[in-house]
Amino acid sequence: MSCSVAIASSPSFSPSRIPLSCKSSPETRTLTLAQHHLQAAEGSPSPLGTPCSTSPFRSRFQRAAGGLRAFWAVDSSSPSPPPTSNPGSNSVGKSSLLKRKRPARIDIPLTEDLTFAAPVGSDGRREMEMESARFSVYCKRGRKRLEMEDRYKAELDVHGDPQLAFFGIFDGHGGKGAAEFASENMGDRIVEEVVTRGGERCSEIEEAVKIGYLKTDAEFLKQDVAGGTCCVTALLRKGDLVVSNAGDCRAVLSRAGTAEALTSDHKLSREDERERIESLGGFVDYCRGTWRLQGSLAVSRGIGDSHLKQWVIPEPETKILKIEPECEFLILASDGLWDKVGNQEAVDIARPFCFDTDKPSPLSACKKLADLSAARGSLDDTSVMIIQMRHFV
Repeated sequence: MSCSVAIASSPSFSPSRIPLSCKSSPETRTLTLAQHHLQAAEGSPSPLGTPCSTSPFRSRFQRAAGGLRAFWAVDSSSPSPPPTSNPGSNSVGKSSLLKRKRPARIDIPLTEDLTFAAPVGSDGRREMEMESARFSVYCKRGRKRLEMEDRYKAELDVHGDPQLAFFGIFDGHGGKGAAEFASENMGDRIVEEVVTRGGERCSEIEEAVKIGYLKTDAEFLKQDVAGGTCCVTALLRKGDLVVSNAGDCRAVLSRAGTAEALTSDHKLSREDERERIESLGGFVDYCRGTWRLQGSLAVSRGIGDSHLKQWVIPEPETKILKIEPECEFLILASDGLWDKVGNQEAVDIARPFCFDTDKPSPLSACKKLADLSAARGSLDDTSVMIIQMRHFV
């Protein structure tokens, strides 16, 4: 079925009629119009009439026709001609539409193939481990860390006393310097204060531990080294367990198979910590998925961090309890574990390894917990220490 469109006479339009085919495709209709006006522009005779010289579409169709001629440049490599609407009209020529060339392939290397240089002075360690009858520890570097920033400390039979021992996990940030310094010095400072004071009351022991933390912090700041570290420590003395922390490292005790958290993380999600910092003029906001101090640090206490020292204090929180027969083992670990594994889950996983009647293997428990955290998406360094409490009752 065909139809015609009549354009009314006016000073601006030609009275010619342009046949349109209702069955033709949009491309065919466009081609028919372009050919008609191309012939009119070139002065060739056309049964469709010649458009008026005063038509505003004259120059427009001339430009369009020129563009079509350029677009239909003859491509000798292709045999297919362009579509036409009228078999009797002059053909434009055997040509084909030019095809767009496929862009060149861009090879993007996978993340695993990228290599970055470790910081100057890095020891390059990916793992650290140690095992004895009384404790086991395992430290694993985060998948996207260039160097291990976690450290640990284990001192047995201090001053020749089998009932005096010190353990600690130190989770460094901004470099390994603070964690390394604290692991080498904090135990000595705490034991020195406890022995010197000789006090037996809980308040005296808490004060001795506090002084040990403060001295370690003051001595590190004198080193003029960047970075800081969170700490969790355990002092075993005369059947007592003294657990302290500054930062988000945590101590969890297995009491007859039930998990008991002995520390509270010093994170900025704690209302009391936010109020303390804001009262000192600090700024706390929620960014990049967690609460942060001055938009950077995610903990409110620790050793070091000289640029934030007016708000990040080294003062620990301490808990003292008597070691009883139902106290099975103590887990000291960095937030690399606790961010992905719950307290009771950690105890449930470690307990079978610690009480295997054939061959107990607390080190295997430490490794399993660290691997579980990594499998759940942790990119942080993860350090886990398990202390067998029955040796210190």
